[in-house]
Amino acid sequence: MLTVKHRPLTVHDYMQLPEDSGKKSELIEGDLFMSPSPTRFHQDILGRLFGPIWAHLQVNPIGKVYTSPFDVTLTDLNVYQPDLCFFSKSRYTSLTDHGADGAPDLVVEILSPGSAKHDLGVKKEIYTRTGVEEFWCVDPVKRTITVFQLSDSSTTPRATLGVGKTLTTPLLPGLKIKVRDVFAD
Repeated sequence: MLTVKHRPLTVHDYMQLPEDSGKKSELIEGDLFMSPSPTRFHQDILGRLFGPIWAHLQVNPIGKVYTSPFDVTLTDLNVYQPDLCFFSKSRYTSLTDHGADGAPDLVVEILSPGSAKHDLGVKKEIYTRTGVEEFWCVDPVKRTITVFQLSDSSTTPRATLGVGKTLTTPLLPGLKIKVRDVFAD
């Protein structure tokens, strides 16, 4: 049997995609992955995380926060659209008109059945390798937020927070988000 190997796609190939395909597109290790729009609950969770962070940054202008769709180019074979990402002022040089060409300080991925394998696997590995400091994995089913301090360990979480806990991060001093509020129905 003849097996035909295709070359991996690159950032250049990715940038040639139509601007609005109606689906979330990511380049993961040279393979193009597309996914349908997220669920309403996913969007609610994203809004409940983005809102407090954005409000915090209005009072404490130490960086910028973005939500998907927002291309983050990490290597020539990896362009991700994290659900949420934060760039401190020291990383503003990574920001481009199209998104970012370099790692954010903080990445938040909200798991879905189709994304969990990549979010917790190769994407977390690439985030670690390219300098993302902190990674939040939000699990809508378990209603938990697992915090990884990637600069310390990509395998051992700093904390797994359930609905009775409060989310904080040294990247955004003074920010406090009640996990219960993130998953409110």
